[in-house]
Amino acid sequence: MADTGREAKRAAGKAVDKTEKAADSKTFEWVARTGYAASGLLHLLIGAIALRLAFGGGGEADQSGAASSLAQNPGGLFLLWAGMLGAGALALWQVSDAVFGGRNLEPKKKWGYRAKAVGLAIVYGAIAVTFGSFALGSGSDSSEKSQDASIKLMQWPGGAVVLFLIGAVIIGAGIYYVVKGLFRNFFKDLKPLPRGAVRTAVTWVGIVGFVGKGLALFVLGLLLAVAALQNDPQDVKGLDGALKALREQPLGPAALAVVAVGLICYGLYLGARARYAKM
Repeated sequence: MADTGREAKRAAGKAVDKTEKAADSKTFEWVARTGYAASGLLHLLIGAIALRLAFGGGGEADQSGAASSLAQNPGGLFLLWAGMLGAGALALWQVSDAVFGGRNLEPKKKWGYRAKAVGLAIVYGAIAVTFGSFALGSGSDSSEKSQDASIKLMQWPGGAVVLFLIGAVIIGAGIYYVVKGLFRNFFKDLKPLPRGAVRTAVTWVGIVGFVGKGLALFVLGLLLAVAALQNDPQDVKGLDGALKALREQPLGPAALAVVAVGLICYGLYLGARARYAKM
């Protein structure tokens, strides 16, 4: 029995070693890096649609709207499949980071590191699903999904409290993005950059991009929190609804244009991160 136990442990150890080697594969890393570019493309398109909204145009300024516009253009189907592959690979990379990363950190920091990796895995997994659903022709409106999910949530005991907490978390994430941009903390996610034009460009698109992304999240979280306090899930419209609600405020079109430029810059930053990210 003891020999059987030792053999099982050795087999498990070999399986872990193989998994770690796969996670360290340069090919896997290269594909995972394209996930940043895929996310960047989505943000560029969302920002472009939001900018059009600011000047009185139409469109859906969210992930589904961006993917839908991509599907309607020549070469769009290829980009959708490539985006799904890249975002999916990056999600798997984050899963492996959650399992194997942060081993030399203190226990508290280790669990924080792993929780962040799990959160990012969920984010990039959702992006992969968005790309994949539109590549297969089965994509749907994310605003309607958000509203339907909110209606179901509000029907549960304590659902309004949960929705308010979700809004509060998103507001916190928005503040985090703004601070990260203003204090240039995004450089911690990158390898050393070449001095000169590249570093200058990444600095500015990083600052403007993180602030713009943070403002968009802040407005989204605020609307979710208000909908929860008013017990009205019909007001939950997702990112597109949040940006359109911003447009209806005093000086709203100008504010929306600023956020739109920020989202475009954030997309450009993610394009740079695909090349210079620490992996």
